[in-house]
Amino acid sequence: MGTVKRQPWVVGVSGASGTPYAASVIRALLAAGESVDLVVSRAARLTILDETGISFRDAHWRTDLAEWLGGDEDLDDVRYWSAGDFAAGPSSGSYPAKGMLVVPATTGAVAGIALGLSKDLLQRVASVTLKERRPLVVCVRETPLNGVTLKHLVELDAQGAVVLPASPGFYAGGSTVRELVDFVAGRVLDAVGVPHSLYLRWEGELGAAARRSGGGAPATAEGE
Repeated sequence: MGTVKRQPWVVGVSGASGTPYAASVIRALLAAGESVDLVVSRAARLTILDETGISFRDAHWRTDLAEWLGGDEDLDDVRYWSAGDFAAGPSSGSYPAKGMLVVPATTGAVAGIALGLSKDLLQRVASVTLKERRPLVVCVRETPLNGVTLKHLVELDAQGAVVLPASPGFYAGGSTVRELVDFVAGRVLDAVGVPHSLYLRWEGELGAAARRSGGGAPATAEGE
């Protein structure tokens, strides 16, 4: 009998502010026992450096990723592909990827994916994901959004992608930056059916968030 083929989720990190979202998604994928293929754009390296102080280098990606994730994650089932490597495995539709999560996504990445430009490996893999009808989640992180970007997002939706703005919800009782980051990461994983415990789900109980965060008594519905 043949061995079971590795089927990773490709995580594409573009240069938008919000690299903690990507780190949370990667940690949760690994915790769920999923394989990860990682593509970090050139602009994203600058953002990682700016937001964390970590220089993400091709030759030392494993050490740099471990520092970025900030934990004891087992990185044995993580593969890293340089953003300029158009011969990388995920650039082909025959590569057995489960799908792709672009988190965070710049408006430039949104445009490139929507138009099929394939200017770097991140955009190429996203185009492959769409043409192969695999799940693609685009976690756009920009505000406000202009009309051109909105049109590109509508086009991505029409092509089958999930457009998921990096918009934290507060009903889960998050009161720290990490909890709000994890909420967005959790919603990204929800979109592709990967189990996680990143946030507490809404169960129809008013005031639950306030009690979870120590914010006081439950709220009452208007008119009561």
